[in-house]
Amino acid sequence: MSGPFQAVVLAGDRGPDDPVARHTGASCKALAPVAGRPMLLRVLDALAGSGAVAGVTLVGPRQAQLQACPELARRIDAGTLAWLPPQPSPSLSAMAALERLPAERPVLLTTADHALLQSAWVDAFCAGALGSGKDAVVGLAAHARVQAAFPQSRRTALRFRGGGYCGCNLFAFLTPAGRRAPAFWRHIEQQRKKPHRLAAALGLGTLLAYLGGWLTLEGGFARLSRRVGAQIGAVLLDDPCAAVDVDSVADFELVERLLARGC
Repeated sequence: MSGPFQAVVLAGDRGPDDPVARHTGASCKALAPVAGRPMLLRVLDALAGSGAVAGVTLVGPRQAQLQACPELARRIDAGTLAWLPPQPSPSLSAMAALERLPAERPVLLTTADHALLQSAWVDAFCAGALGSGKDAVVGLAAHARVQAAFPQSRRTALRFRGGGYCGCNLFAFLTPAGRRAPAFWRHIEQQRKKPHRLAAALGLGTLLAYLGGWLTLEGGFARLSRRVGAQIGAVLLDDPCAAVDVDSVADFELVERLLARGC
């Protein structure tokens, strides 16, 4: 690892009732074996193979769960992988990691359930992020391509005028201003069950434009940038597999099939 980015991997979980952990018998979802290998290790392997990444900070699993994966525990004990305890939400975990990383270094954030992650995707995303001129960048894939590749899989899509997009669990924070994004994310998390407060957080005009199907992708990011106080953009990834993570047992089974096919 020798690239410009410090990577952060979020590996918190929903506790013993997580359906993927229960389905596989793993102590937590991050350590669920996918095609015989804990999916967290698959993510770490992809980051290790990327020329864009210089080091990795892991946030979670809980310390008591680390011994369930001797290879992971060895990496942490050897100092080749930094570890932090998970916080109560993904945004708080991201903020805790960012506070410990040098402000001048760009940060790549991904998640432990991105079991199909490939080094080539990381390289392409990081190159696009660095060339974007933005403070923070999110990875997206065209929903039409994802739906065509996986017609039986239900993937969440952000729908804009001109097309929908699926998230790829890849985020880049390129400047100190870009690091404001997780704090805004935290604010949205807190308001998500309170529609009037969510509208206030996003801006009523933005929310109505999105719900009405009038908002373009570029317009949406421009409005979000004003709310966050940082320039936020997107990098589009070509491979629809980049939009597949393991949120459910159905996702787990899909990922195992894709790995068997060499995805």
